[in-house]
Amino acid sequence: MMKNLSYFSAIALLIIVACTAQEKQSETKYPVTKTIEHVDTYFGIEVADPYRWLEDDRSEETAEWVNSENELTFAYLSNIPFRDKIKDRLEHLLNYERVYAPTKHGNWNYYYRNDGLQNQNVLYRQRIDGGEEEIFLDPNKFKEDGTISLASTSFTKDGSLMGYLISEGGSDWRKAIVLNTETKEIIGDTLSDIKFSGLSWQGNDGFYYSSYDKPKGSELSEMTQQHKVYFHTLGSPQENDILIFGDEGEVRRYAGAYLTEDENYLVLTASTSTSGNELYIKDLKVANAPFVPIVDNFNNNHYVLDNDGPRLFIHTSLDAPNNRVVIVDVDNPQPENWQDVIAENDMVMNASTAGAKIFAHYLKDAKTKILQYDRAGSLEREIDLPGIGTARGFNGEIMDNEVYYSFTSFTNPPSIFKYTIENGTSEKYRSPEVDFNPDDYETKQVFYTSKDGTQVPMFIVYKKGIELNGQNPTYLYGYGGFNISLRPSFNTSRIVWLENGGIYAQPNLRGGGEYGEKWHLAGTKMDKQNVFDDFIAAGEYLINEGYTSHKYLAIAGGSNGGLLVGATMTQRPDLAQVAFPAVGVMDMLRYNKFTAGAGWAFDYGTAEDSKEMFEYLKGYSPLHNIKPGTDYPATMVTTADHDDRVVPAHSFKFAATLQNAQNGARPVLIRIETDAGHGAGTPISKVIEQAADRYAFAWYNMGVVPELAKKDM
Repeated sequence: MMKNLSYFSAIALLIIVACTAQEKQSETKYPVTKTIEHVDTYFGIEVADPYRWLEDDRSEETAEWVNSENELTFAYLSNIPFRDKIKDRLEHLLNYERVYAPTKHGNWNYYYRNDGLQNQNVLYRQRIDGGEEEIFLDPNKFKEDGTISLASTSFTKDGSLMGYLISEGGSDWRKAIVLNTETKEIIGDTLSDIKFSGLSWQGNDGFYYSSYDKPKGSELSEMTQQHKVYFHTLGSPQENDILIFGDEGEVRRYAGAYLTEDENYLVLTASTSTSGNELYIKDLKVANAPFVPIVDNFNNNHYVLDNDGPRLFIHTSLDAPNNRVVIVDVDNPQPENWQDVIAENDMVMNASTAGAKIFAHYLKDAKTKILQYDRAGSLEREIDLPGIGTARGFNGEIMDNEVYYSFTSFTNPPSIFKYTIENGTSEKYRSPEVDFNPDDYETKQVFYTSKDGTQVPMFIVYKKGIELNGQNPTYLYGYGGFNISLRPSFNTSRIVWLENGGIYAQPNLRGGGEYGEKWHLAGTKMDKQNVFDDFIAAGEYLINEGYTSHKYLAIAGGSNGGLLVGATMTQRPDLAQVAFPAVGVMDMLRYNKFTAGAGWAFDYGTAEDSKEMFEYLKGYSPLHNIKPGTDYPATMVTTADHDDRVVPAHSFKFAATLQNAQNGARPVLIRIETDAGHGAGTPISKVIEQAADRYAFAWYNMGVVPELAKKDM
């Protein structure tokens, strides 16, 4: 009898959810968003921008609009009956100890650890010869709510000093602080206005860092064009820092400097976009030595991997779209003198070094394969990994005998392994304990056909024994840009989706780096539509194969992936029931006007390039392809008030336009996180809230009651 009661209770809840969802959707009354008469002209063509005023992130009017939109969104979310149960389950799942791979500095091993629900990971250390571990730096004490995060650390070669960067509210702008590692006392002043940079020490005297001139207008949205490299002498005021690079000549939007391990050479990279860089080197053994160009153009990607005295190992894509490692003498370092150490093959390769070895990190259909080479380029072994997934690490110093790496997959949380370089053996160092049985789930990789016949790989993850009846809630996540590869990885919050009968799908779209530079270029500029076609084809495959149907499909992506979702839902509003465009690039005619957006032109092109490029961009720009009277998916746009990478104005204007155009009953909401940025450093508390809101919104608008909501009935 109890089973029957539970069954009827579940049915009743399903009916209530479906009716309430329909009622709430039909009742949705959006804030009135004023329009203005603003028109831009491109090649004689006028383009209206009625919500241009929302680009002013410092105006009271914009702040009032943000508040009113958030009030609507959180009122809607609070009425979803199982939202709190999702949040409770997420808190339970994330409440496990996470320990990360150690790195050696001086007489100490340093490593990050999180007891479970700490907003930020804590930096611990332990003496190499043993002893009690101790907390070295706890970012949770920076600010009570966890919205100031530790962005990166850098140690001097002897480990006596550590510089670290902090991010406030998720901003890309950083502050730098130096500690004496023995006393933990702060040395010198706090440096400010550092952006897109690490710290690279030269001895114990000071360090190199990069930044832009402080914006005269909004620090959030003002253009940042000329990246500059400085040297800071420890103990001196920041205004005395020496400008090393970036004061004249061609604009370099990204520039950085770092030293070789022996600190004999300073390497400098400079680029105008996110792809392709110049490469320079300076001999620090010679007083007043100039920077010598190794590569003086932006056509390919290069970095100095390591050196053996005056011999440089360079990782490069020159004449090798899948990358190779070459060696060259520092006195004649130009490409005509390069000799292959590890030649290009049919897999994409990145590399790291440790223990006088080169570790080649290959991607085989987006899965990791690691080969160990000696410095002459002779293959020593393939490293036996725990399974099919993603391995990261194998970074160390030339005298190291051991090195650490992490391994993860969609259903296995990251485990840390200690690898002995001489004999190639691995032993498990740390493995987290999560309330989750990976044996209950399976991952498969399929290849589907895109619009132009291209075969595209996709990972699909689900609970074993799932019935392919077209009724499974499916979360389709994509990116497709900037040569970035989406690999198998574990996401604790994803467990909630999977254990409640959901399917997770992750295609490797063109524009990414899974198959090298050719794959990347096939999704850029005038070929960007390939990316959207690949994503649409992924959704159609899942529907045609019975994994899901239009009613139970959610599409999601962030940043460039937010653009992907925005373009997909405006081109194919019938494809999915739910859409999650996160921190997306939505105005393709103006993206290059904000912060470092002009650097994305290699992938996108700009509206000023040519009439043809303008028309192409306008043809898929999510903001400019919203059509009034269209039934769009239930949409929750997400952004953050401190996002100075993809400024929130993109999402503001897109959401306002979409709300005005929506014809059907499905809601269009925008969730604007406060004291947060593009994603990095987000406190665990906010991560939990964001995930709970996404899953609640998706299930609610699919008319689905998750299993966790039925358990107590």
